[in-house]
Amino acid sequence: MASMENPDQTKSGDEEKHVTRKLGGLKTMPFVISNETFEKVASFGLLPNMILYLTNEYHMSIATGANVLFIWSAISNFMPILGAFLSDSFLGRFLVIALGTVTSLIGMSLLWLTAVFPQARPPHCDSPMTESCVKANSAQLAHLFGSFVLMSIGAGGIRPCSLAFGADQLYDPSNPKNKRVMQSFFNWYYASVGLAIMISITVIVYIQDKAGWVVGFGVPVGLMFISTVMFLLGSPLYIKLMPNKSLFTSFAQVTEAAWNNRDLVLPPMESGGAIWYFHKGSKLITPTEKLRFLNKACMIRSPEDIDMDGRALNPWNLCTVKQVEELKALIKVLPIWSSGIIIAVTISQQSFPVLQANSMDRHLIPGGLKIPAGSFGVFAMITLTIWVAAYDRIVVPLLSKFTKRSQGLSQKERMGFGLIISCVATAVAGLVESKRRAAAIRQGLADNPYGVVHMSAMWLVPQHCLIGLAEGLNAIGQIEFYYSQFPKSMASIGVALFTLGMAVGNLIGSLIVSILNKVTKTHGRVSWVSNSLNKGHYDYYYWLLTALSVINVFYYLLCIWAFGSTENGNKVEWDEGDGMEDELEADDHAKGKGSPIVFPH
Repeated sequence: MASMENPDQTKSGDEEKHVTRKLGGLKTMPFVISNETFEKVASFGLLPNMILYLTNEYHMSIATGANVLFIWSAISNFMPILGAFLSDSFLGRFLVIALGTVTSLIGMSLLWLTAVFPQARPPHCDSPMTESCVKANSAQLAHLFGSFVLMSIGAGGIRPCSLAFGADQLYDPSNPKNKRVMQSFFNWYYASVGLAIMISITVIVYIQDKAGWVVGFGVPVGLMFISTVMFLLGSPLYIKLMPNKSLFTSFAQVTEAAWNNRDLVLPPMESGGAIWYFHKGSKLITPTEKLRFLNKACMIRSPEDIDMDGRALNPWNLCTVKQVEELKALIKVLPIWSSGIIIAVTISQQSFPVLQANSMDRHLIPGGLKIPAGSFGVFAMITLTIWVAAYDRIVVPLLSKFTKRSQGLSQKERMGFGLIISCVATAVAGLVESKRRAAAIRQGLADNPYGVVHMSAMWLVPQHCLIGLAEGLNAIGQIEFYYSQFPKSMASIGVALFTLGMAVGNLIGSLIVSILNKVTKTHGRVSWVSNSLNKGHYDYYYWLLTALSVINVFYYLLCIWAFGSTENGNKVEWDEGDGMEDELEADDHAKGKGSPIVFPH
């Protein structure tokens, strides 16, 4: 169903595009990437040693501390859904990133104050693992958890929008090499984040080990302040695409309209677009065949459904074809998204590897540099960064000669290989922990949770490297996959899906630890996740993750088989570039210019 277009809108659109050409581009990348980089250095620098801070300073058990960190990570990864909703639907990406950056700075400052003031923590205890120490009171926990929540809210503003905001600055559909440029941007952006995390889990963790918590938490506060300033300084140079509608409202409208029109009989697809409702100029004039029951939402019952200007009289009874296809795009990727939850549990293993490393010989060479226990995760980041750089510059050119595809491996192939490698990573972790525990018992350390086993912590490196490689394949593949399946207006929601998978993975990880701790210590037995690594069975924990990961690989194969069948003959050509037009039309209507199209808000 076409709608009329007035001269004011066309003029405004041309002016907007002219202004846009002067903005964005490579000159904005230092500000965008520095914001993400400093935020990652600051926030991820706090995580590796946090299990030691919680057990030593707040006297939590290992299981409790691990659950706190799992839940904190879950909230940090869940909040991007809210951030994506606000950015795509109401505030725009720039404002959401700016607010998130400031909120993170406040949260980190509050955490730093817990280290500065002794009154913010329980009284000091020399051996919290073996002694009965005073626990933190409600006010102290409220202060600590409040800082975690604020940092999570800040992460919710930065993480779903930063990547998409950077893509906004470079996206140029008129460039024939745009697809390759965007793929390189994704890879190098992720590599810069990997480099930032490497710095955080080496330099920041080293500072915490050597200079204490006050300085160790103070440095991230300073870095977060720099992140805030850098991002705001680039404001005059950015392309700032404002939201054109509430996507969540749109999804609800499609669902209700399809239900309200459930009594309608869908015509054969070859009947054309005469009965479908769409806006003038849209490429989406006929809905796709799959998830066909939703097509009733954009089916015109009678001429009375629309007014003289071509607008739907009730958007809860009649939606556009584009709205229907946006909801379909989200629904179709959900099975593949769910296959990323178990690998998220593997990637999120922060606490236990740190405690393992803390109980082993951490000298790089005998008598040489002693690596902080929280810094072993750097090997995962080194592997990820090397893989991304090598893949983009070496692997892709080689593979493209055989696959005839410019991107080398497909997105789904990379996700699959990442899942397989994650199985190997957890299996290796189980073998190493079994060897470490056996060595501890042989050396008489079964009853000494603070004893150092005469076994090099470098045995932990292979599992970290494998996890880094698995993340480099699966995580980047996921983000590119979502970006390719959604229109540009849903870009932030696409990125937030990945972080939502990480959030659910963290909750599953917390649930696994809680269940294991409860079940395995019945009848007087020692818990698998005991406060004493030498008495517990953390190797069994890793074997359980391996079994779940193997099952997940087969589940993923089923998902991509099902998704492939939905793609055939149903490729959607989105109205890329209509975001600005939609925004202008809605804005012009609000100013009384008579736009015949009303977008729901």
